[in-house]
Amino acid sequence: MNDVSLKVMPGQVTCLLGPSGCGKSTTLRMIAGVEMQDSGEIYVDGELVCDTIFRIPPEERSIGLMFQDFALFPHLTVGQNIEFGIKGSKKDKQSRVEELLHKVNLSQALNKYPHQLSGGEQQRVALARALAPRPSIMLMDEPFSGLDERLRDDIRDATLNILKSENTAVLLVTHEPHEAMRMADEIALMRDGVIVQSGAPYNIYNAPVDLNSASFFSDINIIKGEVKSGLVQTAFGEFFCPGQKDGAFVDIVIRPQHVRIDFDRQGRGPLPTAQDGIAARAVVVRSRYIGRESLVEFKMEFDGSILKASVPSVFLPKPDTPMWLMIRRERCFVFPEALEN
Repeated sequence: MNDVSLKVMPGQVTCLLGPSGCGKSTTLRMIAGVEMQDSGEIYVDGELVCDTIFRIPPEERSIGLMFQDFALFPHLTVGQNIEFGIKGSKKDKQSRVEELLHKVNLSQALNKYPHQLSGGEQQRVALARALAPRPSIMLMDEPFSGLDERLRDDIRDATLNILKSENTAVLLVTHEPHEAMRMADEIALMRDGVIVQSGAPYNIYNAPVDLNSASFFSDINIIKGEVKSGLVQTAFGEFFCPGQKDGAFVDIVIRPQHVRIDFDRQGRGPLPTAQDGIAARAVVVRSRYIGRESLVEFKMEFDGSILKASVPSVFLPKPDTPMWLMIRRERCFVFPEALEN
């Protein structure tokens, strides 16, 4: 962990996103007070809760915790599980339990036990229990990973609506880009213990800071080239590479959905266009239908490299079929060549 800085606002969901082992859960445990950081400070509502000397106990930090295993008490009913962390009179506790059960649509489960509920219902009870004491911050560590994939999107959306209605500041840890894009107001992308980029999901996706950031969110194509007089020659024409020295090697990155197959040309030859640049000839290597789209792999005539294109329909051309491809210049990213590539 190195120089990790996060600010989470009420009513906002911030996703700490990154591959396994990059430090996401460790960050959450330090905020919760389960682990102590080596340097730096942690504040909640402007109040210092922890530095390298001073430390407020976890139970006094006004922080809610929700993990993938739910951790419900099996010997307590749903109502008793939710009531467990609430302070106040019996009437206040009962009112809060009823309010939360209504929000999670489980009013009928008040006197049931956790083992009598489905996984999705247990997840909603765990959410209600975590929200019961009205925490300033909700920490969520892969809370949906144990759910059936068919139910996951619905439960995520319902959870998000409840959290927004409570005006809770949420820090959600996940390794799934789709989940972060679906839930987050802001994404902090973490790698090797460092936050490499943060911002709104749209900006993170459309303006990645490097090749690894781009590839974390989707498949990518990499077109390699050498800079000569500020330009790189490719099958699709010249690319301007500002800030790159002559002789430097670069990776031009484009996602498969932004590779255009020119169905009208049918091998008659490349024609330059204003938006798409020059068309490049390629032959089909293989094609697969993967549900909502088809993924077609091409071998480029220019240099023998492989390029993938996705088509939002059933499109399964035979191997060795010649076609012309175009790429949208504004959808390309140019990075210094990555060493691991």
